[in-house]
Amino acid sequence: MTAPQTRPILELKGISKRFVKPLDLAAKIGNLLGAGMREEVVHAVDDVSLSVADGEVVGLVGESGCGKSTLGRVVAGVHPPSDGTVHFKGRPVKGLNGPDAKDTALKIQMIFQDPMSSLNPRMKVRDILGEAPVVHGLVDPAGLDDYLGEVMRRVGLDPSFADRYAHQFSGGQRQRIGIARALAVQPDFLVCDESVAALDVSIQAQVLNLFMRLREELSLTYLFISHDLGVVEHLSDRVVIMYLGRVVESARTEDIFESANHPYTQALLAEVPRLETRKRKFVPVKGEIPSPLNPPPGCHFHPRCPHAMERCRLEQPVLKEIAPGRLSACHLNDGG
Repeated sequence: MTAPQTRPILELKGISKRFVKPLDLAAKIGNLLGAGMREEVVHAVDDVSLSVADGEVVGLVGESGCGKSTLGRVVAGVHPPSDGTVHFKGRPVKGLNGPDAKDTALKIQMIFQDPMSSLNPRMKVRDILGEAPVVHGLVDPAGLDDYLGEVMRRVGLDPSFADRYAHQFSGGQRQRIGIARALAVQPDFLVCDESVAALDVSIQAQVLNLFMRLREELSLTYLFISHDLGVVEHLSDRVVIMYLGRVVESARTEDIFESANHPYTQALLAEVPRLETRKRKFVPVKGEIPSPLNPPPGCHFHPRCPHAMERCRLEQPVLKEIAPGRLSACHLNDGG
């Protein structure tokens, strides 16, 4: 699968996101007595720069806690970045006002992992799907039924189900409702946050095929977030690997799977289920991902890396081009 080579529809420049837990009253009183307590700061995303071409599907992969979902929420406008800028279609998102801000908000939509948590249980499907298009003037109320029927059929739902509630659907159908809700406002860019992780394997395949079909029919661009490299392999043009808030490798999908460069990517690929390795004993990535409250110095991966050296403990590796279209952040690329 080859993505169109066009100008970026999305550019992230130096994006960081920190969540700060302020000191409560007891802690402030304790500090007056010399306790020395500090605010807790979670470094969820740390200086990430990334671009996505128009029509491209970028898979964003990493273990739980690596910051990929937070980055997706920054892209979708759910969280404002602590540092850095988001550019959409060549314009910075921050500072847009009036129609420009509204258009950008509608053109970037997010599909969440758990549709049961993201769908209002008190609203019928017709209201879930139809509220935003009517409010934003995308469809006249008189033509809403026809519009909803078209949207529901596009995602594989029977329009006669429009008067049902979310709990009356299966998990796969609820995820299709979530996709339909995003499509109802006619977006150009979809942030898919673990959108098939909660589904059975057979249903996952159906929903992935749906995403691929919608991409072709509607000329959509995806940021597809997943912890599962096996899933993004079949959907993505390019894969970006995150670890503890940082991008550690980025390359075309086939390059990642044929010759991963970063030790963390290699460790993830070693655990992707394959028929030829079905008798191999499962060994997870060594160690546990460190806390984003207190990330390790230097290369964040060095406590778990089999190739770690003294430089890795002291110096943060720079994400740099190691081959055309390939980026990696590893001191091994410097020859030690």
